Amino acid sequence: MSSNQRSLKAYSVLKTRFLAKTAILGVLSFLIMLIETPIPLFAAFLKLDLSDVPALLAGFSMGPGAGLAVELVKNVLHSFRSQTALIGEVANFLTGALLVVPAAWIYSLKKTKKNAILGMIVGTIVMSIGMSIANYYVIIPLYQTVLNLPIDAVVAMGTQANPYIVDLKTLVIFSMLPFNILKGIIVTIITSIVYKKVFPWLHR
Repeated sequence: MSSNQRSLKAYSVLKTRFLAKTAILGVLSFLIMLIETPIPLFAAFLKLDLSDVPALLAGFSMGPGAGLAVELVKNVLHSFRSQTALIGEVANFLTGALLVVPAAWIYSLKKTKKNAILGMIVGTIVMSIGMSIANYYVIIPLYQTVLNLPIDAVVAMGTQANPYIVDLKTLVIFSMLPFNILKGIIVTIITSIVYKKVFPWLHR
């Protein structure tokens, strides 16, 4: 067997392993996404799930592209049970991408625990700010345009949890922004704990 043939075979094996791990983590992420927990003090439609953990694991072990792929697989699978005309899935994908890609990219520069934590902190900040802007200008208005769900009705769900929420701007500031920050912190802690346990399999 020539060196070129060996290289092609090695590349094929690596590609197969990459696809297999990404698919497994994507399905796992989808299953975790089905387990949602409401958090007091936040609007009722904001529910915490830990489905970004497998995407972060993929991003840290195989690069930002793998993390993004896991987010895509998760939301493609979830789209078959969508009740939001795919708006929820697009928002979830964007949320995950804004968290995972910066975190995995920073970690790839220097693969240390410190950089992993730094990456997830930066990812949490990017996600929280990015989704605040996206929710205010795009996501929430889309619910009204596509699903005929008035923005006032969405705001009212936030007001029930927090009387300081009186319009879309305060809904984003007092509910969505802190929710995403809290989510990022929880996901960061769990990923830090889980990564050590699954490290051998991810790097096999």
